[in-house]
Amino acid sequence: MGRSRYKIYEPTHPHFITCTIVNWIPLFTRKESVEILLECFRYLKKDEDFKLYAYVILENHIHIVAQSNDIAKSMGRFKNHTAKEILRLLKKENVVTILDQLSFYKKAHKIDREYQVWKMVCNQSLFKLML
Repeated sequence: MGRSRYKIYEPTHPHFITCTIVNWIPLFTRKESVEILLECFRYLKKDEDFKLYAYVILENHIHIVAQSNDIAKSMGRFKNHTAKEILRLLKKENVVTILDQLSFYKKAHKIDREYQVWKMVCNQSLFKLML
């Protein structure tokens, strides 16, 4: 089970979430890598109780407003799946420079993997933001 430094007190409320690529590496300049994110959003909306209200995809991070029965679990699945697919794409296209960066900037405690794609998720309950 992964570690989380974030406490989610209203897991079923809408959340504003930012997910950032390690060291701000620009991975989403390729149409194929953006499509990986969109495909994963479609999957979560179809197969889980995941509601995506808004999203912005920038070259090295994303912002979303989302809600599910367990937002931490949904975002964990999102990050896990998209990281694997992005790495598969980079290897297929032989993008060695970016793969080397994802390996170099990997956190030391992540000993179970060669690369790290995502940094920690920063999220804020919209319920709290509206108060």
